[in-house]
Amino acid sequence: MSKIRSLVAGALGLLLTASAATAQDWKAKYPELVFGKIPDENASGTTSRWTPLTDYLSKQLGVKVTLRIANDYAAVIEGQRAGNIHIGMYGPASYARAYLVGAKVEPFAIEVNSDGSKGYHSVLYVKTDSSYKTIEDLKGKNLCLVDPNSTSGNNVPRFMMSKMSIEPDKFFGKVIYAGSHENAVIGVTQGTCDAAFNWWNTEDESNLMRMDRKGMAKAADFRIILKSDQIVNSPMAYLTDLPADLKAAIRKAVLDLATNDPETFNKIYEGKSKPYAAVDHKAYEPVVELIKFVDSLRKQKS
Repeated sequence: MSKIRSLVAGALGLLLTASAATAQDWKAKYPELVFGKIPDENASGTTSRWTPLTDYLSKQLGVKVTLRIANDYAAVIEGQRAGNIHIGMYGPASYARAYLVGAKVEPFAIEVNSDGSKGYHSVLYVKTDSSYKTIEDLKGKNLCLVDPNSTSGNNVPRFMMSKMSIEPDKFFGKVIYAGSHENAVIGVTQGTCDAAFNWWNTEDESNLMRMDRKGMAKAADFRIILKSDQIVNSPMAYLTDLPADLKAAIRKAVLDLATNDPETFNKIYEGKSKPYAAVDHKAYEPVVELIKFVDSLRKQKS
């Protein structure tokens, strides 16, 4: 019996040694990892919200994890395609675009709403005291979109408008890319735009509600006149060619974040979300098809 125990202990020791050696291998190759985030709010807000996560990942992985706030959505896509961003926090459409342009990325975690759902909506906001009741009332007026690679701020709106036989560049007086969801709302507040598309999860959580909590806008000043079907929630994705052990470590750290470090998790989502759930590419195949459709509209126009 003691001989068997010795053999088992020896085998376990070899496995642990091999595992430790593998970890040391990827730590030597990747002494620093870069976490890229699309700019869905202003830079200071993004830094405040996401820096605790990169600090947490640094501790969990044992290597430095640096936050990179992209200037636009395309910067995260290009950063991952070039291999300079190891982990990216995307919107669904920007992930789909990364996939379509050949970036070797894998989604591994998805945001989960407070009600347990894994989807959100694109909504069209106007000011509460305006006369606009439907999108048709906005003919000749100015529209704020977010970014060409934004799901709720461009691609889903263009898909919806196409189904309604609305050609945005002909229908509206101006179509303006605001650069972020916050800027799109501010555009309506300041009168640059008469309406703006934005993301909306539930009555309790949306970009507008976040802005209200930060004192950047008053939710009561806006109302919704158009809402999309549900869109699959945003993914976190890492480079496909990262070592398997490193990917497993990243995945575990992220999926365990809400349990291991609830303060950091709640800093990101302000207590309005449930823990991340595992996900893979299949969940985003409908979004890939959506992007192909929007691309076809652009080609027809040109």
